Amino acid sequence: MTPSPVTTEIIRSALIQAAEDMNMTLIRSSYTPTIYEGKDCAVALLDREHRVLGQSSGLPIFLGNLEECTRHTEAEFGAGVWQPGDVWVLNDSYLGGTHLNDCTVYAPIFVGGELVGFAASRAHWIDMGSKDPGGSMDSTTIYQEGLRMGPTRIVVGGVENADVLRLIETNVRFPYVTLGDMRAQVACARMGVRRLGELFSRYGAETIDAARAEIFAQTERMERQRVAEIPDGTYEATGYLDNDAIDLDTPLPVTVRITVDGERMTIDLTDCADQATGPVNCGRAQAVSAARVGYKLLISPSVSLNGGSFVPLEVEVRDGSMLGARLPAACQYYYSSLGMLIDLVVKALAPAMPEQVAAASYGDSMIVQFAGAVHPRTGEPFVTLEATVGGWGAWRGGDGETALINNVNGSLRDLPIEVVETLYPVRVNEYRIREGSGGAGEWRGGDGVVREYTMEADQDLSLWWERSVTPAWGAFGGEAGAPPRVVLNPGTEHAKEMLKVNSLRVRKGDVLRCESGGGGGYGAPSGSGVPRKWLSGT
Repeated sequence: MTPSPVTTEIIRSALIQAAEDMNMTLIRSSYTPTIYEGKDCAVALLDREHRVLGQSSGLPIFLGNLEECTRHTEAEFGAGVWQPGDVWVLNDSYLGGTHLNDCTVYAPIFVGGELVGFAASRAHWIDMGSKDPGGSMDSTTIYQEGLRMGPTRIVVGGVENADVLRLIETNVRFPYVTLGDMRAQVACARMGVRRLGELFSRYGAETIDAARAEIFAQTERMERQRVAEIPDGTYEATGYLDNDAIDLDTPLPVTVRITVDGERMTIDLTDCADQATGPVNCGRAQAVSAARVGYKLLISPSVSLNGGSFVPLEVEVRDGSMLGARLPAACQYYYSSLGMLIDLVVKALAPAMPEQVAAASYGDSMIVQFAGAVHPRTGEPFVTLEATVGGWGAWRGGDGETALINNVNGSLRDLPIEVVETLYPVRVNEYRIREGSGGAGEWRGGDGVVREYTMEADQDLSLWWERSVTPAWGAFGGEAGAPPRVVLNPGTEHAKEMLKVNSLRVRKGDVLRCESGGGGGYGAPSGSGVPRKWLSGT
């Protein structure tokens, strides 16, 4: 049967809304501010063949990636492994592609005794028992990064698997909130089971299957058409990560080579750096996801993700490279190369798509992490993880956005000052726009921000800031944005500049000043042609 266009659109919207309901269930049920404030999570509904039916707003870096977890589980154990009421977890960096903190929780969905799909979510658990609280900036093997789980049942037939929960509880530093976040993801999965079941009850399996096929076909046709409009040829771009946090003097190349041939596009990542000693590596699945983000930015930015997305795209990753990590590679900060990769996809295709592309963004999550064994107000251990917003690249027709989260993170939010000061022993002295940090151009890049903290107790500071070697480049004559800058105790004789550091002991009264980078400009600057100054001291 062929459903009417109206019915197809109603089902399309209902599937997307079902995913949004799942996402809100997760966020509202979670225990840590990383999820309920920062929204470091993403959810999806999948069909029985592991294709996306609907995905919520969330982290774009997980585009078309959650299904890798259900696919791997089925490949390992067989299709008969799925049983009603079961819920699974997986965080293996070499399977899901991310770091161990990103735990994917998923459940099969049965209607009338038949498997019809899966509900899946991925969220950042605040600690996985790594050698340092929250995660290590200087890990050199996966074994230093915490508890690693292949496909594991945490709920069996609707009942929690006490043995597995006990294993998790005894291997993390913050078991109460960790299991709380895990249960929030279980609730999210159950919401997905409920919502998809309601749709099948209302419309019937035949109508749902036919609408799904039409939705997928529409998306595939549209993407093939958009790819075919790009002139055939090979396009290439290269950028450099600052370092791997171990060898601070060696930048790491990220090279993107794109071939367009009719309705097909291939993104070749095989010339990227070899697997590194430090924690900048990622599993193949996440490299593919990042390539898909860059592709989607240009090919189908306004179309919701579904099983018809990315059909015209092939991504090639070299096993043993930084983007195709093998055991025992460290993967804690896997996303630095991926933000660069996304910008490079856009840069490579700029000559062929000048109307669609933008200059580069500030590029990385710019992590600030405070941790301590004793919170002065509660007496309990603590750890916080903050991403920092920055400037985005300008485009033909508009300036870049100012103070926006980086491209891999989408709906992620920086933590509000009130939350930071309430939960952790730091005071935020200043939070404002870093004026002039965006690159000059006919349209200028967006500005970064300045965020300054004072320590209200002795504690450990960790930083992961990137893109000083390759700051946000301009496009078509636009100038680069200012690189990031972080200073401990600025303006004193003990001032120390640094971008990456692991568990540095800081004292009560120490001041940390963070300045995120600006976006690149688009088009040559007009007027006098004098570049805008970077106000590095403000």
